[in-house]
Amino acid sequence: MRALLAFIAGLLLCLGARAADSVVVIAHPGMAHVDATTLQRLYTGRAVAVDGAPALVVNAPSGTPWRERFLTQVVQLDDARYVAFWTVRRHVGKGVPPRELATAAAIIDFVQATPGAIGYIPASELRPGLNVVLRP
Repeated sequence: MRALLAFIAGLLLCLGARAADSVVVIAHPGMAHVDATTLQRLYTGRAVAVDGAPALVVNAPSGTPWRERFLTQVVQLDDARYVAFWTVRRHVGKGVPPRELATAAAIIDFVQATPGAIGYIPASELRPGLNVVLRP
C-alpha cells in the first residue's frame, strides 16, 4: 500500500511539473487567434503581420525552460539552433531576432501596452484579462 501511495504521489508530481512547464501565447487585447504556423513564421522573421496588421513578437530570455518549450513546440527549433538561425539571418541582412524581455511580468506588461505585440509566458503566470491566442 505504501508503494502504491508513493507511486501515485510521484505521478502527481510529474503531472504538476508538466503543467508548470507549459506555455501560453498572449497577444495585445483585440488580436485574434494566432495559429502555430503563423507564430513559427513570425518568430523566424518570415512574417511580420497577422491578418494584415503589423505584429511585434518578443522572446523570453535564452536559457529559460519556458523559452525552450515554446521554441521546441511552436518554432520547432531548440534554443541553440534558433540562436544560430538568427545569427545567419542577421549576417546576411535578413533582419534581427525578436527582442528578449527578462521576465514573464515584463512580457505581460509589454504585450498589454504595445499594439500588435505577441509573447509567451509560463502557464503558471497566466492571470485574468490576458488575451490568450494559443495554448501549444
